[in-house]
Amino acid sequence: MDNDLLSVSTPTGRLTPKTIWMYRFSGHETFPCRYAWLPKAVQTVSENPDILTPAKEDDAMVKLGVGKNMVRSIRFWAEAADIIANTKAGHALTDFGRDLLWEDKGLDPYLEDIQTLWLIHWKLATNQRALIFAWDYLLNQFHEPELYASSVVRVLSKAATRVSEKEISRGSLEQLYGVFLHSYVPTRGRKGEVKEDNLDCPLVELELLRHIGFTDSALNPGRLEPKYAFRREDKPEIGQALFAFCLEEFWKNRFGSKEQSIPFHSIVYGHGSPGQVFKIPEADVRTRLFAIEKQTDGFFNFEESAAIPRVVRHEEKKPPSLATIYEVAADA
Repeated sequence: MDNDLLSVSTPTGRLTPKTIWMYRFSGHETFPCRYAWLPKAVQTVSENPDILTPAKEDDAMVKLGVGKNMVRSIRFWAEAADIIANTKAGHALTDFGRDLLWEDKGLDPYLEDIQTLWLIHWKLATNQRALIFAWDYLLNQFHEPELYASSVVRVLSKAATRVSEKEISRGSLEQLYGVFLHSYVPTRGRKGEVKEDNLDCPLVELELLRHIGFTDSALNPGRLEPKYAFRREDKPEIGQALFAFCLEEFWKNRFGSKEQSIPFHSIVYGHGSPGQVFKIPEADVRTRLFAIEKQTDGFFNFEESAAIPRVVRHEEKKPPSLATIYEVAADA
């Protein structure tokens, strides 16, 4: 097992018996993901399956035109975003990576659609093969109204002791929080910048985190540190087809495809649910579920009148697909 991966079973939620989570605490090399990295990973791995393996890092440096630390970071983000997966030969494109980003045949090979950025955010928070600890904890288990380094590192440290097979240093957790933060908060002024040259993570465009002030730092006494809050409001930019696609993935990951119904509360507040990962309020989730039967041609059906409001899944129908997300956008 790689030393930055820890195999653990999830602390909450209802999972199928074979579900194993691979928590990642390091491997990012302190770099948030950049615009060109995921498309580059798709291109290079499709041409050479072992190019991003540790043994071929020198070759990857030449091929990608970046330093060794960035090669490792590209590998980290491509695996975490479910773009590539480990194989005996090195890596292979996942179905998701191929369908979404494979050169001119992909649905959005240059990350031009906001739906794609929300999909990458979704994958970073839910990809059980390579789940980043900070993404899982901060999006699903951290319920404080404010995020700031002193508070986040303290709770991450406590949580890590419950799931880690080895001690995770405070410095590593500070770095991990910094990478999470700068994946959603710009590091410098963006006016007039060319997207390809932008050093910020593409997820900055989601505006998921908002700066709300400063507080005294417990990590660095005598200094102030910035405070942030998640944008917890209706998100019309997350299309209905994208919501349905993610609901289907959540269903399979958490409950298994044989489960015929799940309660409304789980879709809003469940660990790894669309409501939690996207920070969508309960009222917005309910509105989306009222329309989901028509959106999915009967695959999902919302039964609000039941004793416990629930969504029913009809497996004989065709499930939401990745392509549907972009077909809707094209028709708009």
